[in-house]
Amino acid sequence: MKAIVTSDRTAGIAGLTLTDMPYPHMAENDVIVAVHAASFTPDELEWPGTWTDRAGRDRTPTIPGHEVSGVVAEVGFGTTGLEVGQPVFGLTDWARNGTLAEYVAVEARNLAPPSSGIDHVVAAALPMPGLTAWQGLFDHGHLSDGQTVMIHGAAGGVSSIAVQLARQAGARVIGTGRAAHRDAVLGMGADVFVDLQQDRLEDVGKVDLVFDVLGGEILDRSTQLVRPGGTVVTIAEPPRVQPEGGKAMFFIVEPDRAQLRALEQRLRGGALKPAVGSVFPLADAPSAFDPAHRTTGKTIIRVVET
Repeated sequence: MKAIVTSDRTAGIAGLTLTDMPYPHMAENDVIVAVHAASFTPDELEWPGTWTDRAGRDRTPTIPGHEVSGVVAEVGFGTTGLEVGQPVFGLTDWARNGTLAEYVAVEARNLAPPSSGIDHVVAAALPMPGLTAWQGLFDHGHLSDGQTVMIHGAAGGVSSIAVQLARQAGARVIGTGRAAHRDAVLGMGADVFVDLQQDRLEDVGKVDLVFDVLGGEILDRSTQLVRPGGTVVTIAEPPRVQPEGGKAMFFIVEPDRAQLRALEQRLRGGALKPAVGSVFPLADAPSAFDPAHRTTGKTIIRVVET
């Protein structure tokens, strides 16, 4: 099969090439997915799991990418709930070869079937941002109706989903970002927009939850904003400061079929709109990692033209 591969940890995006790789090995409870569309996180070439397996052993050459939408091509022993020919989407294991390829082996429990009519490009843009937003808001932040949440970088792929989910949960939403993103963030359902370059975070008052994707000084200052019993949840870096009477925590998103189904229901009903950015063919995937070639929204690699 054709795949995007790298073997050199020090080469960065220059080390990415399109090459032939062996058809993936299917373990127990796996399925093989014929990839139609996939996506990646721009900094994943820096992740330890990109280069090693769960035991810490080198697994180069490695295939990046962990978001997928495609069709089940084979079903492994012990697999239930999925069948050959069924469309699926989901988030793959961090320590196995990824989705920037024609085929990928995935644990069946990490996949869910999308409704008919949902385009593979749109489905591939949902797993990482959707699961990250869901888990940050509800599993770790315990957001509920009537609370106030501040969502940093609210126009980004993850945070834009968080704005929509928080609004649907009945929360008051304060979105932050650059001035150019004000209208987009308010249009997604935020009640208030804070320009991080011109406005003072502290002027918005206390909140129950901060959802952070930025880290650094913004994360540090955010710990001063939560009410007693409140939470700061971040995916950027472990917090250096804890809020008085509250907590700040870092988490890494995990695959979850039930949450994928809940997100898909909202997508199908039009209540959720993932931000799709640039779309590249598989052969041009190395260029997609270059920040100069990315636009607002999730960058998608289209493997099969549909």
